[in-house]
Amino acid sequence: MGFPEGFLWGAATAGHQVEGGNVNADLWPLEWMPDSIFVDRSGDACDHYHRYPEDIATLADLGLNAYRFSLEWSRIEPEPGYFSRAALDHYRRMIATCLDHGVTPVVTYNHFTTPRWFAGKGGWGDPGAPDSFGRYAEAATKHLGDLLSWVGTLNEPNLMAMMQHTGAVPMGTGDRGLHVDTPEAAPGGIGGYDSSRYRIGHVAADVERMAAVHRRAAEAIKSGPGNAKVGWSLALVDLQPAEGGEERCERARQKGLIDWLEVARDDDYIGVQTYSRNRIGPDGAVPPGEGVPTMQTGWEVYPEALSHTVDLAVEHARVPILVTENGMATSDDEARIAYTRAALTGLSDSIGRGADVRGYLHWTLLDNFEWMSGYAKTFGLVAVDLASFERTIKPSARWLGEVARANAVP
Repeated sequence: MGFPEGFLWGAATAGHQVEGGNVNADLWPLEWMPDSIFVDRSGDACDHYHRYPEDIATLADLGLNAYRFSLEWSRIEPEPGYFSRAALDHYRRMIATCLDHGVTPVVTYNHFTTPRWFAGKGGWGDPGAPDSFGRYAEAATKHLGDLLSWVGTLNEPNLMAMMQHTGAVPMGTGDRGLHVDTPEAAPGGIGGYDSSRYRIGHVAADVERMAAVHRRAAEAIKSGPGNAKVGWSLALVDLQPAEGGEERCERARQKGLIDWLEVARDDDYIGVQTYSRNRIGPDGAVPPGEGVPTMQTGWEVYPEALSHTVDLAVEHARVPILVTENGMATSDDEARIAYTRAALTGLSDSIGRGADVRGYLHWTLLDNFEWMSGYAKTFGLVAVDLASFERTIKPSARWLGEVARANAVP
């Protein structure tokens, strides 16, 4: 099963999950709260901020030719309107390191975490959010744009909407940004806002609100320098109806997936991020049945989801596709290979049906900080010793590198 000439084969990371020391991000204080909802603290994470040359070299040596990573807005703009030249230079060095190794950088401008000052203003629910994000996107592009060919504005902006409509969170959650009542989280205030209510700049569930943010950033990126392809990446769970759930499933598909895919019709590409399926009953998502194989996350092992959601993106976004995340949380690396082989087989089938897919970026390069789950969920192609930061390449990494070199699934 071959793939198109020039196909991008790579892996993905996100700044807060691998860099370490992201102290100005909105999530950092929440991780350190008493009785935090996070089982671990990000802390030094994988120290990728300093060890990126080694990690990019490893990726290239494996035979992969693309690396998706994110800029950390909270490092670049630690206070409103102040842009750190040192942080921008750091990311320029990262991009240049990719290019020096023959690796195409796929750079996401926001992967969930935001500056504390932005979260304090209400995050994505703040009426000024499009201008704030647009100002940051303009500054980042002025410094980096001449080196970029693929840029994503936002990572999974539809996540809250999808979670609402599948019943994972109550309706209305996050409509104007999540918050936690915790004076202890921000003693003395952060960025000039009241510390008695600590806010998280989580994505809003309103598609028009997030689309306005995306479009403002895309305009700034398109202003150059450079001529990067611009899009956003969506969480595309394969939603399927269980008995009695047909109406709810259709509504969830429309409000959580399709409405967001249609925003991408004005973009250069759509990022597809898929791991599994959810079966939707009349009351929401139905857990996997007894005996059904699951990942460490509890998600069903269902690699067919990738081809199904790529087909959905073809139908509704109608632009080229980049698979920006797909993978499996498991301690069984042979199971990871089997899952990825099946997912890529399905992806090849979608391409055979006419899908214009430009690349596949595996989640993730490194075992990392998986948000509230901490370090227990291992999606990585490369293991990381959290005490020494020693990297160990897994067989799945070498297998995916062989696929990339052959541009075909053996």
